[in-house]
Amino acid sequence: MTYHPKSDFLQIAIERGFLADCTDLQGLDDKLSTGVVPAYIGYDATAQSLHVGHLMNVMLLRWMQKTGHKPITLMGGGTTKVGDPSFRADERPLLSPEQIDANIAGMQKVFDRYLDYGDGPTGALMLNNAEWLDGLNYLEFLRDIGRHFSVNRMLSFESVKSRLDREQSLSFLEFNYMILQAYDFLELNRRYGCLLQMGGSDQWGNIVNGIDLTRRVLDHEIFGLTTPLLTKSDGTKMGKSASGAAWLDADLLSPYEFWQFWRNMPDADVGRFLKLYTELPVDECDRLGALEGAEINEGKIVLAREVTTLLHGAEAAAGAEATAREVFEKGGAGEDLPTLTLSAGEIGDGISIVQLITRSGLAKSGKEAKRLIAEGGARLNDEAVTDSGLMIGPSDLDSPLKLSAGRKRHALVTLQG
Repeated sequence: MTYHPKSDFLQIAIERGFLADCTDLQGLDDKLSTGVVPAYIGYDATAQSLHVGHLMNVMLLRWMQKTGHKPITLMGGGTTKVGDPSFRADERPLLSPEQIDANIAGMQKVFDRYLDYGDGPTGALMLNNAEWLDGLNYLEFLRDIGRHFSVNRMLSFESVKSRLDREQSLSFLEFNYMILQAYDFLELNRRYGCLLQMGGSDQWGNIVNGIDLTRRVLDHEIFGLTTPLLTKSDGTKMGKSASGAAWLDADLLSPYEFWQFWRNMPDADVGRFLKLYTELPVDECDRLGALEGAEINEGKIVLAREVTTLLHGAEAAAGAEATAREVFEKGGAGEDLPTLTLSAGEIGDGISIVQLITRSGLAKSGKEAKRLIAEGGARLNDEAVTDSGLMIGPSDLDSPLKLSAGRKRHALVTLQG
């Protein structure tokens, strides 16, 4: 990128790797340089927490606020009832209003760790698009808003085209989603003076729609900015841990497992992820990312420490690091390891090692657990497990057992007191 921005926010976004595209870089830079810019990212409430896949855009909102602007987290209480069809092969399952509200409450806990909500000029706002979508009159909406949309143009957007090219059904309900998202931007501009929508690059078409609609209806100039869609250098998707989604809620993924997720990043990603997910100076991120051989582990530990501190606090990060050191360097069983607690009834006369490996989350199925044992990757109290028929009795659980899958994944098994 050859553009040299005047505003702190765009300077940070470009040098740290957040910027994929912008509808008008010069125009946005001028606005950011002359006053407070309210900017939003939308989040549909489809799960009870955010996960690592959301974290890049949450960090972007954080940088917005740190550089003197106003972040808006728009919760999709309305649009979640429809479902975003972008790059999905099927329609999303529909959630009840109660599920949606519970999911929003869970997501808000995460946002509170990264943003300062308040009434000041740069205080973050949490809004819910149900505020304006739930009361829409369909005929009025068709007349006032629908007339600005060309079906030919909507069919050309990649998110729709990819479904149609694969001859997969796209319901009229989902087709309406992009109109509702465009309407969100219009309403946020009208009600809150919002000038910028940000999102992943898969949202480009939806963002452009909102800008176009707002220009036609209100004759206001607004902007769109997208972040790159991120994968790890090994090709795997960001947001997935070994046991499933890498949640940002400590009840769903412990601080230790979260720390370990970042500690296990591929070497090639360390510098890039330090820039995106921490607030360390760019020079330091580059220095750590350039380390080679065993030294790159220093960069990975700094990455894990910094990201975990931002989300869970310094104490939880230090605890996770101490547990990791105990587990890996001393062969112990640190206090923060994910723990499977069994009742005496569940154990009965004995429970198989395959069941323990599966239930502790170290394998997704019995078949995978057996393969892990056959390939020599399973350990019990740091001793290799060679027999997939091994039974663990109640007396074996007089003290906690440490299970391991390979060198990096561990869990404790304990007996309910």
